[in-house]
Amino acid sequence: MSGSLAYLVVAVVVLVVAVVVVIVVRARPGRTPTPGRPARGGPLRLALHDRLRIRDREYAVSGTIRLVEGDWSWVQHLLDDDSGTRHRLSVEDGPEVELVLWTDEPGATVSPGAPTIELGRRRYTWTETGQARYTATGETGLPSAGTVRYHDYQSGGAARLSFEAYGEEGWRVARGELLDTADMTIHTGGDAQAN
Repeated sequence: MSGSLAYLVVAVVVLVVAVVVVIVVRARPGRTPTPGRPARGGPLRLALHDRLRIRDREYAVSGTIRLVEGDWSWVQHLLDDDSGTRHRLSVEDGPEVELVLWTDEPGATVSPGAPTIELGRRRYTWTETGQARYTATGETGLPSAGTVRYHDYQSGGAARLSFEAYGEEGWRVARGELLDTADMTIHTGGDAQAN
């Protein structure tokens, strides 16, 4: 094979590989939607007013908080179930999507910082602490952008405890439960589809 023919074969192979990589990256489930045109159909792509069923309860998305800390990002969807209790669904995209359903604990008297915390006859162990930038849309009760400090704790396999302080406000306490995508059915844009 002549040098120019070998060069041409290598160039074609590189071009084909590049096209395949672009197609695979665009089709990935965790791909961030283009601003102004949210993709639909899964927990990463929930939008304002979408409805979802988590186990036996119905919720509507009333607001979304998008958080970024370094190279890591996650989303929290505020959920309304007409009970008056604040719920949110956190969605972390990584090798696998992690879903946690949080319920606010406004009467909790614990504060973060200790290696272990006891709340509701359960002992939680510290897992991570940090500060992230956020943007908020919908009915969140927050400025449209700012910073949040957090401390996260875990108990057993599925129980979680979170402390968050947005801007200069005090700590918000919430207990969480790790979910599986099978625990959830999402209805977007008027069409029902299971996830």
